[in-house]
Amino acid sequence: MPTAVHTDALARFGHALSDVTRTRILLSLAAGPAYPAELADRLGVSRQMLSNHLGCLRGCGLVVAAPEGRRTRYELADKRIGHALDDLMGLVLAVDPDCRCVAPDGTVCGCS
Repeated sequence: MPTAVHTDALARFGHALSDVTRTRILLSLAAGPAYPAELADRLGVSRQMLSNHLGCLRGCGLVVAAPEGRRTRYELADKRIGHALDDLMGLVLAVDPDCRCVAPDGTVCGCS
């Protein structure tokens, strides 16, 4: 599998974190590997939704699947992802209440 250049890797990480469920999955996997059924129950989401998000996170290169017989265990692709998440969780943001982020398609995001 080709290694993403630094900017591509950051864009993939940003895409993964742009969804609350994917962020919660990553934070959960930072605590240790887990099986999809456990993750779905822990996060309170359907198994189908979880499966879709895990597919996205695999595609972004942030998680890997490890087959174990008839089950599949998921874990972070690199333990440094967990450290990066810890660092990001400690950030203090200077949010401008008047700022309205606009996506390329012209829609306003819900960041404020």
